[in-house]
This record gives sequence, structure tokens and C-alpha cells, in this order.
Amino acid sequence: MQLEPWHAWIIAGVVLLIVEVVTPGFVVACFGIGCLVAGLVSPLGVGLLWEIVVFCVASLVLLVTLRPLVARHLAPKGGELKTNVDALVGKRGVVTEAIEPVRDTGRVLVGGDDWRAASEAEDPIAAATPVVVVRVDGARVIVKPV
Repeated sequence: MQLEPWHAWIIAGVVLLIVEVVTPGFVVACFGIGCLVAGLVSPLGVGLLWEIVVFCVASLVLLVTLRPLVARHLAPKGGELKTNVDALVGKRGVVTEAIEPVRDTGRVLVGGDDWRAASEAEDPIAAATPVVVVRVDGARVIVKPV
């Protein structure tokens, strides 16, 4: 059994679409779809040169038109995606150990994680009080009561 050119194009397209699943940016998918388009043209007997031209044109058109649309829809609303400690700002939590500014002690449970905490206004905050994270200072969160 001999591999026809259109088989190779379709296999390459499917492999590239699978690779796109683990890569960001929707670039590899454009090339994968370009391979699929070339695979559809191949049985027409246009020759390898025209198949490559169709692949290049289809991939380029997809990169210029479809990729920006997909990227716009995948981008987070309102700017950059916050990660790590930056994502804590604005989250709500509960004081698990009273925050005493004089002794610089206190703990807060935020998103399932236990953090050392301090009060924004230097006022004590009792245990079980709902709070919101104002900022992160090193390994402790600065909170204020909700």
C-alpha cells in the first residue's frame, strides 16, 4: 500500500491540529488547516507544486484573518491575566486567627490557602470576620474587613 500525497497532507494537518492543543497562540492550527486544504486539492491532480502553493496561501490567509479573531476571543477581558499573588488582590477571605497589629499576628484563609495577614488600617480584626485582600506584601496579605 502506497501513501498518496493527499493522505500525507491530511495526516500532517491532523497532527498539527493535535499539537495546537498543547501550544498557545493558534499558530500551529493555521498550518494544520492549511494542510487539510492542500489535502482536499491534492486528489484533483494539480501536482505537488500547486499543493504547496495552496498550503502556503491557505495558511497565510488563516494567519492574517482567523488568528487575530481567535486571539481576541481567547484574551482575558480588561487587560492582562493576573496570576500567582497578583491574583489574590480583590479576593475575599475569612480571618482564621485574629489580626493583632501590635503583635503583627493574624491569619486569613483566601481561596483555600492560609496566609499570614495584616490589617490595612492597623485596626485589629476578629476571627471569622470576612475580609478582602487589598495588596500582597512579601509573604503576607494586607486585608480590610468587608
